[in-house]
Amino acid sequence: MERGEAAVIDRPERIGIGIQYNPEILDWFPFTSMDVDLYEVLLDPVMGPLDSPYLFLPGTFDSLMELKERRPLLAHSNYGCDFGFLPLEETPAVRRHVPMAQKIGSPWVADHCFYGDNSWLDIWSSPLQFSRAEVVRVADRARRLQDAYGMPLAHENAAYYLPTPGAELREAEFMAALVERAGTYLHLDLHNIYANSLNLPGYRTEDYLAELPLDRVIAVHLAGGSWRDGFYHDWHDSPVPEPVWEMLEWLLERASPAAVTLEYQGRCHHEGTRVLGGQQDLEMIRNDLARARSVWNAATALPGVR
Repeated sequence: MERGEAAVIDRPERIGIGIQYNPEILDWFPFTSMDVDLYEVLLDPVMGPLDSPYLFLPGTFDSLMELKERRPLLAHSNYGCDFGFLPLEETPAVRRHVPMAQKIGSPWVADHCFYGDNSWLDIWSSPLQFSRAEVVRVADRARRLQDAYGMPLAHENAAYYLPTPGAELREAEFMAALVERAGTYLHLDLHNIYANSLNLPGYRTEDYLAELPLDRVIAVHLAGGSWRDGFYHDWHDSPVPEPVWEMLEWLLERASPAAVTLEYQGRCHHEGTRVLGGQQDLEMIRNDLARARSVWNAATALPGVR
């Protein structure tokens, strides 16, 4: 599939290791004392309601600017309805997330690549239909959205539990065709790939990674999860699993993402999610960050890595 007429937006410079600045753990987690190079900001929890005059919820922008005095801020868009069926200009992505990302000076935007509309914004995993028709439709919206942001748009692969109805392509094949046609980038969530490999028969992490255009990967997510009711869930409530570290090492030997970001959460996903807090979880997060830093430093020291 050929790429459409997209404006050329250069990939960002390398930054390093980051952590997602998640309001769900703000009451106990000391974000500003962590050894990180950037903070990833979820736009949805700090977004002003669409029926209000506020771009940011009152008070949140000042807090973000205080954080930015320490490290760069990266915008992450979850429920912007970008790839649903509303006119793009009417979506939360365009009405709120675009000006928010610009306001905080984000170097690029991480964007969950799944469906959404005004009736079901809180649906966590709603993957796209991996079809050729959807490559064309979604790529058109993605190209226009990236132009609106004026910065690289990086699609994050989703965790899900069942094959998507009407799929004609493998997920990685779909993502590769999407970024090629739209001129956009990839925000590769390695834990989502791991979760899918446990939940979906025939889904192999090796095959997935081998099919992606690694030169389009500009950011990486790491996380941990939990088993419940026969499925492994991307709940961000546990240490990063060993197979995910192995994928990160493999990836950093072959690609040059600008950042690797770790995710930790409260009970947003499900009531069964373990609530984080206390010294043990603080040490878990510190240990994951330290290991990510070690893997990053080892990879960037390799010959030919910029």
